Amino acid sequence: MADSIMSRAATMEIPINSNGDSRTIPEDDGLEQDLQQVMVSGPNLNETSIVSGGYGGTAEGIIPTSSIKGPNMHQAGTAEEATRGVAVEKLDFMRKWGLNTYKCTKQMISERFGRGSRTVDLELEAQIEVLRDTKRKYENVLRLARALTNHFYSMVQTQHALGDTFADLSQKSPELRDEFGYNAETQKLLCKNGETLLGAINFFVSSINTLVNKTMEDTLLTIKKYEDARLEYDAYRADLEELNLGPRDAVTMARIEAAQQQYQVQKDKYERLRNDVTIKLKFLEENKVKVMHKQLLLFHNAISAYFAGNQQQLEQTLKQFNIKLKPPGADKPSWLEEQ
Repeated sequence: MADSIMSRAATMEIPINSNGDSRTIPEDDGLEQDLQQVMVSGPNLNETSIVSGGYGGTAEGIIPTSSIKGPNMHQAGTAEEATRGVAVEKLDFMRKWGLNTYKCTKQMISERFGRGSRTVDLELEAQIEVLRDTKRKYENVLRLARALTNHFYSMVQTQHALGDTFADLSQKSPELRDEFGYNAETQKLLCKNGETLLGAINFFVSSINTLVNKTMEDTLLTIKKYEDARLEYDAYRADLEELNLGPRDAVTMARIEAAQQQYQVQKDKYERLRNDVTIKLKFLEENKVKVMHKQLLLFHNAISAYFAGNQQQLEQTLKQFNIKLKPPGADKPSWLEEQ
């Protein structure tokens, strides 16, 4: 109705006489009633039509406004939907995270106060405790080996300076040239052997550091994930048990089914990480034995050869373990070569 009224009103012609007076138009009762109805109810904007009339004619083109949509309007709508989707996704993630955190915190407090039960794998827990104790002891070995390296390096530097001093005095004291010369050569030899031993000790320290701070630490990170999964598993298990003890109406049954699905997901995650920890502990033990066997043999042979004054045996030990000495001034000739 609104379309027909607007079309008729827009295309009405007012005839003009030769004197410029308008001629009387007969009153149209139907048009007046339609206009009154439009004034009361208002036109439907979704159905509004655009009417165009030519000069002296009533030709009209009707274009529904609902079909007038520019590319900017479409892009704006798409961007708005994408933003709304991201916001909903973040909100859902925060809701799930908050619920999971609440369940795990509740389970943790229950375990600490002895009110809740926890899943325990006695054999695996014992192996984990042994690993942590072993790591603490190896960290102490690493600390002491680094201290030995620093002290021995200071001694080698002192021997180096002492040998230079003896050599200088040998040149400036003719009456004691031979005595100063002998001591200078001895200190130079000790310094050279000390540098060789430092290479072996540094290799020992580097290997222990890799074993403790990389290999063992990687296994402990997997253990941390396993312990978190165990806590989540027990939290959802306790939640499911609590629901099973309640009434069995339609709403509760739906919640039990959802809790059962979440419990199964957490159980699968827990069992997967438990298997990962078991495998890593096994390989770590094998790797630890292999590495420590090699490093302890190197340490023993190098220390024994050095304090026995067996230079050939010391050098042979480094070749046996493929250790190449790279002192800080490797690109420059050493002070031994300059003498």
